[in-house]
Amino acid sequence: MHIMKAIRIKLWQDLVNYKKPTSFQLKETYPLPPYSTVIGMVHTMCGFTSYHPMEISIQGKYFSKVNDLYTRYEFKNGMTYDEKRHQLKVGDYGVGRGIATAELLVDVELLLHVIPEDQSLVPTIAEAFETPQEYPSLGRREDIATIQEVKVVSFERVEAEEDLKLDNNYGAYVPISIIEKEDVYFRPHEKSHIGRNELLGTRYLLTDTYELINRGTAKAPKMYRNWHKKDVFYTTSILISEEDYFYVDEDGKLVFLDIK
Repeated sequence: MHIMKAIRIKLWQDLVNYKKPTSFQLKETYPLPPYSTVIGMVHTMCGFTSYHPMEISIQGKYFSKVNDLYTRYEFKNGMTYDEKRHQLKVGDYGVGRGIATAELLVDVELLLHVIPEDQSLVPTIAEAFETPQEYPSLGRREDIATIQEVKVVSFERVEAEEDLKLDNNYGAYVPISIIEKEDVYFRPHEKSHIGRNELLGTRYLLTDTYELINRGTAKAPKMYRNWHKKDVFYTTSILISEEDYFYVDEDGKLVFLDIK
């Protein structure tokens, strides 16, 4: 079996919002950070100025959810100030100020595997998290992350010698390609009548990487992000049966990779 290296990072956050892009009045959060959020953090921590392809495995847990009020500013391009409508005046333009609600996860614990396509970058990424040049954040800029462990681990696709499960109360993003290959099964409650591989969880289409597309002209460019997305299933009920094959690191932690 082909053995590869990954940087395994364990993080803790007290209050965090991994914003769903389609939520507005209530700024909803994903249960775990999307791939693009983690990839962005890695590039920021390493000081990369260009994209370095990498695969990410994301798993973790949180204790509860709370709602928090925050100040929200709204403005429309070119709208002049109207004292009956706007709370703030910026030059000749008007800005509305009000309150909105953000959904926050409490006591988040994350276990990330970062697998750079260029394996020579493994020591660079590990060092960036072992001795960070600035405080790490994941989610919003103010969502500081406490780094609890950084370890370079080897992993490979092996035949399970016994049933493998996630850590206690953990959930994970499972790429749909893994489910279609039946490499993983969803474990129903003992008293449940749900079948062995019924989907117990939530399906998401998560942002991964993007490319810049010019929808303007060469002289007046208008650059937009064309997002590539991953089809995944978030669940806490996962079982790798004995004699099934799956990616596992040297410490027995499951690694969820998008197998083509």
